[in-house]
Amino acid sequence: MLTTLKSKGLLWPAIMTVAGAAILIAFGTWQMQRLAWKQGVLADISQRAHVDPVAVTRAEQSKRAGEDVEYLRVKIGGQLLHDKERHLFAFDSKYGPGYHVFTPLKRADGSIVFVNRGFVPSELRDPAKRESGQVAGEVEIVGLVRGPEKPRTFTPENDVADNIWYWRDLDGMAVSVFGQEIPRLIPFFIDAEAEPRVPGAWPKGGVTRLELPNRHLEYAITWYGLAAALIAVFAAYAFSHWRHPAA
Repeated sequence: MLTTLKSKGLLWPAIMTVAGAAILIAFGTWQMQRLAWKQGVLADISQRAHVDPVAVTRAEQSKRAGEDVEYLRVKIGGQLLHDKERHLFAFDSKYGPGYHVFTPLKRADGSIVFVNRGFVPSELRDPAKRESGQVAGEVEIVGLVRGPEKPRTFTPENDVADNIWYWRDLDGMAVSVFGQEIPRLIPFFIDAEAEPRVPGAWPKGGVTRLELPNRHLEYAITWYGLAAALIAVFAAYAFSHWRHPAA
C-alpha cells in the first residue's frame, strides 16, 4: 500500500492528512470531555441552588475548609446597614443600565456579610428615592453564595471614591466601608432571592444567573467536521490523481 501511494505521489499527502485528522479528532474528543465536565458542573449548581437553605455558619465553615460552596443556598439573619451600601454596575434586559445593591448585614455576633439585595435602575441609585426598601430592624435573608472575583482584561477599575464597582471585590468593599477596622468578614457574598419582595419593589432580588456558557458540543462538532472535510478533500484529490496521474 505504501509503495503504491509513493508511486502515485500520494504518500506525503496521505501522511499529512492522517496526522491532521488525528489532531482535529483529538480536539473534538477533548471538547466532548469538557462537555461532560460542564454538564456535571451545571447539575451540581442546580442541586445546590434548590436545596433547603443551610445556615451561613455552616457554609462559612465549608468555605474555610476548602470546599466549593458557590451557588449554595443559605439563610442568614441580622441588621442591614443601609447607609453603607455599595453599588455594582449592572445591566438588566428590561430596565437597562443600573446597579446591584450590596449592603453589609451585621449579625448578632458582630460579623459582617455583604448581601446583594438586587437590581435598581440608574435613576434609583440614590437610596433616598427608594426609602421603603430600606428595611429596618432584624431581617432574615435567603440567597445564594457567590465568591469574590478578579477583574478581566478589559474590566474597568472600581471607582471607590464614587462608589461605583465593576467587579465583586469583597476586600475592597469592606475597606471602603469600614476602613482598616474591619469586623470579622464572612468570606463570600450572598445574592438575595427574589421572594419575598422588598417593600416598594426595589431592589429587585433574584439576580443570580445560573446559566454558564456551554458550547462544547458545538466546538466538538466543528473539530470533527473539519477532520471529515480534510479526509474528503484528500479522498477527492487522491481519486483525481489516481485517475489522471501527472505526466
